Amino acid sequence: MTQPMNHQWLLARRPEGLVSVQDFQYVESSAPEPADGEALVRNLFLSVDPTQRGWMAGDTYLPAVKIGEVMRSFAVGEVVESRHPAFKPGQIVQGLFGWQEFAIARPGTPSSPTPLPAGVPIETAMSVLGLTGITAYFGLLDVGRPKPGETVVVSGAAGATGSAAAQIARIAGCRVIGIAGGPEKCAYLTGELGLDGAVDYRSADPAKALRALCPKGIDVFFDNVGGPILDAVLAQLALRGRIVLCGGIAHYNDARPSPGPSNYLALVVKRGRMEGFIVLDYLSRSGEAVTALAGWLREGRLKDRVDLVDGLTNAPEALLRVFAGKNQGKQLVRLGNPTRPA
Repeated sequence: MTQPMNHQWLLARRPEGLVSVQDFQYVESSAPEPADGEALVRNLFLSVDPTQRGWMAGDTYLPAVKIGEVMRSFAVGEVVESRHPAFKPGQIVQGLFGWQEFAIARPGTPSSPTPLPAGVPIETAMSVLGLTGITAYFGLLDVGRPKPGETVVVSGAAGATGSAAAQIARIAGCRVIGIAGGPEKCAYLTGELGLDGAVDYRSADPAKALRALCPKGIDVFFDNVGGPILDAVLAQLALRGRIVLCGGIAHYNDARPSPGPSNYLALVVKRGRMEGFIVLDYLSRSGEAVTALAGWLREGRLKDRVDLVDGLTNAPEALLRVFAGKNQGKQLVRLGNPTRPA
């Protein structure tokens, strides 16, 4: 049998400022063959996330992607050949397979394959029932610890993690305000998702808008953005308010470290708490989150939205869409469909 060709995006250079297509190199070679204990996976969907900018730039909670290596990303694919007893051809699995058509997956490594939950659409398993939803679940409930009746504010609220966090806060009985860019996204938050209010940071002064919408202060802030919006929230923090640092997309493309928030002393005055977290610390409890999220999804209390870009060649542009705020929900790149029923 003729070995298929494998197309890949390699990291060509460290990004300086905003990520660009020139930071990557598109190459072609023969697909690898699995050795004993390995499986060959044909990627079907790639996850596109702001954290990939950090992986490109240097060491974070994971080692940096090396120059010349396949660009790292979470992906879902179909096993096409297996030399491991736990994985069979046709099985749908997920892992850190990267920006490529074919990947070698080996248990016990970062690319270790995990079977997809039975009966779950791939797009859903990569969004609200995947790391995105798990991040929102533990970040809000374990780190933010909202109580019924409290006011919760979420930045990047129309994005994948932000929209999940905002909906979980509503389910927890909180009053929820979302911050997003543009009237369409804000209308989605207050209409489709039923939030109590929305702030369009592009057309309104966030500090002024938050004072009007949160007159008693902000009890929990789920932050995906950082920057001036974090400063505006600090100025409106309620007594013993909690700030959950999930991300800071406003600064990911900065050429040099940005100064910290000028209103940080509000944490002292309000006896507040600001805490960062990484979802990898909660993976041992992922079943707890997925069970709850799936139940809310079935009940119609939790909604999911996925933004699809087709074709591996468009993966860099998909990442740029995220940093430009053009994505509507979870950004995925679709490479193909399973060749047989999963």
